[in-house]
Amino acid sequence: MGSLGGGGGGGGAGAKVGPPALDVALAFPQATPASIFPRSVSDYYQLDDLLTDEEKALRKKVRGIMEKDIAPIMTEYWEKAEFPFRAIPKLATLGLAGGTTKGYGCPGLSLTASAISTAEVARVDASCSAIILMHAALVIPAIDLCGSEAQKQKYLPSLAQFKTIGCWALTEPDYGSDASSLRTAATKVPGGWHLDGQKRWIGNSTIADMLIILARNADTNQLNGFIVKKGAPGLKATKIENKIGLRMVQNGDVVLNKVFVPDEDRLPGINSFQDINKVFAMSRIMVAWQPIGISMGVFDMCHRYLKERKQFGALLAAFQLNQEKLVRMLGDIQAMVLVGWRLCKLYESGKMTSGHSSLGKAWTSKKAREIVSLGRELLGGNGILADFLVAKAFCDLEPIFTYEGTYDINSLVTGREITGVASFKPAMLVKSRL
Repeated sequence: MGSLGGGGGGGGAGAKVGPPALDVALAFPQATPASIFPRSVSDYYQLDDLLTDEEKALRKKVRGIMEKDIAPIMTEYWEKAEFPFRAIPKLATLGLAGGTTKGYGCPGLSLTASAISTAEVARVDASCSAIILMHAALVIPAIDLCGSEAQKQKYLPSLAQFKTIGCWALTEPDYGSDASSLRTAATKVPGGWHLDGQKRWIGNSTIADMLIILARNADTNQLNGFIVKKGAPGLKATKIENKIGLRMVQNGDVVLNKVFVPDEDRLPGINSFQDINKVFAMSRIMVAWQPIGISMGVFDMCHRYLKERKQFGALLAAFQLNQEKLVRMLGDIQAMVLVGWRLCKLYESGKMTSGHSSLGKAWTSKKAREIVSLGRELLGGNGILADFLVAKAFCDLEPIFTYEGTYDINSLVTGREITGVASFKPAMLVKSRL
């Protein structure tokens, strides 16, 4: 009788037992895997008519590159939880990293163009959309809105072309939703600043060339922003392991121990949490479009699957329960697109409030959760395989449901706006009379 440690073909730690798995196309020939991405069929109300010719052309370009170049490799990198470095040149050709910023090598897209492109990327892979969003909706806008002219000229061109990778470091181990209470400290020293503290859940932090660190000024007690270079003495970034969602994104723990930042790398336009909200105003819209794109991809996958897979002698598409679920998903997607589109127009006209963007992000992420759950049901056993997209989308939605404000916090932002009453902090405990 063989030992428990020895399987067929090599006994080292981590050795695989038995022959490699069958290719999914051979193992399950009755349906096409997501490496060959399904055509887009979710625009039932022809909402594409709301877009300009330029926005339609960009959507077509992004869709083509994502389906041709990213879909075939996304499952492999997601499964390994590795950053897709080989995909970066292709993502760079999309021209999305510079977002809505004008000049300095950035494309100056309309907000609507940037939003629908975010959805198109997320439709195929949510991790890639998150990687782009860190640049287009956080890092680059922070420098553009809050940086000096010298900082814009120095950093924006390479970021916009993905020649350098940046990250946005706000969240801390003790402060997630309560971001205004951050404790990472910035102390003035001759010629610059010393940063001390810890950040957590910072996307791309382990591979970033530069980090935007939000820290509390020790003198003013207000939040300031700083550009920290990769390899700075006292800076340490380690990967957070065992994530179940957005696995290609390298989220990390960042420790700062007297990290020196020269005066020239302090962002002069960030002097309070309100200044940071200028960046969030746009980024929250972009994040609201990620669940829209994920839902589109799940619907497209389910639509194709039901028309390929047979049971009880008939296509799954022929069964009434399956059709009802598919229609429910489709209806929600039409509503989600309209909400997302309207958010863009409110922002572009200067009418958008924080309550508007918070409601949009909260609602689209909640509806997307329902859509991918239905998709999971429709695909049966294959609904738990990343090869057929839905399982991956199911997991990727969980961090999106949380970041840029959880569903509950965003709901309370809108609640405060419509009632005039803030309810973020719990009411004072009252002693029971019993």
